[in-house]
Amino acid sequence: MGRKRCVGADCSKMAAGCCGVKKQKLSGSPGSGGPGGVGAGSNVGGSSGSGSSGGTNALSPAPAGYTTSGLSPNLSPGPGSGSGGRKMVVSAEMCCFCFDVLYCHLYGYQPPRTPRFTNDPYPLFVTWKIGRDKRLRGCIGTFSAMNLHSGLREYTLTSALKDSRFPPMTRDELPRLFCSVSLLTNFEDVGDYLDWEVGVHGIRIEFFNEKGSKRTATYLPEVAKEQGWDHIQTIDSLLRKGGYKAPITNDFRKTIKLTRYHSEKMTMGYAEYIAHRQHHHYQNGIGHPVPSYNHYS
Repeated sequence: MGRKRCVGADCSKMAAGCCGVKKQKLSGSPGSGGPGGVGAGSNVGGSSGSGSSGGTNALSPAPAGYTTSGLSPNLSPGPGSGSGGRKMVVSAEMCCFCFDVLYCHLYGYQPPRTPRFTNDPYPLFVTWKIGRDKRLRGCIGTFSAMNLHSGLREYTLTSALKDSRFPPMTRDELPRLFCSVSLLTNFEDVGDYLDWEVGVHGIRIEFFNEKGSKRTATYLPEVAKEQGWDHIQTIDSLLRKGGYKAPITNDFRKTIKLTRYHSEKMTMGYAEYIAHRQHHHYQNGIGHPVPSYNHYS
């Protein structure tokens, strides 16, 4: 997988892993050395690779899109999505499209035709989880503002097949999958590494490692809250995720360049995907039957 360009006027395109794998006990004291080992997420697709960030400025306001009205109770908009009554851009159809793309690939069918939702450009992530406990199965995205039709096609397969933390996805796993689409907005550079809110902001950090190389790492807004981390624990986990191996001091944390952002997120399970296609007549031009839903194993 090639490197993808992050948002910014003069930064190189870069793909990035977003999520933690499991909870860790991390020190919360400002002067501590942080977690003793590798952070909760492994490096994915250059998420911790070198490269200049450029000036990550706030994106233009999101265009009008879909609302959550009429969704199944099992379809889950992410925290903060569509807050204040603003129309959401992310939609259930985007999750359906990701399932369609993956299904067609795994069964060797022609890719689905162009979807009907907006093709406006956004930075995006596609996350796959599996089973009753919704274990992480793949999460890769880009800070480049990509047109949604091609971006979701690309990162559906990249996150399902090329996340280095996991083996490529198989047909047998389809009935147990959950797909989340996250569209990233409102990027802001902040001067203080603590100037962000757990559960509200995603964060992307840039820092120089022990050898003087620039490294980056990111977590989507939900990760810190799901892991039960505070600001310091999240920052330290990201540093470890980015490959920083030296003791983490408060003075070093102050050297971090931090960008915070918001995310619109929609999550759909395989059962909801099947129901949505059948009962809402959702169609992306697939000329073959989708297998019936099986209960989770």
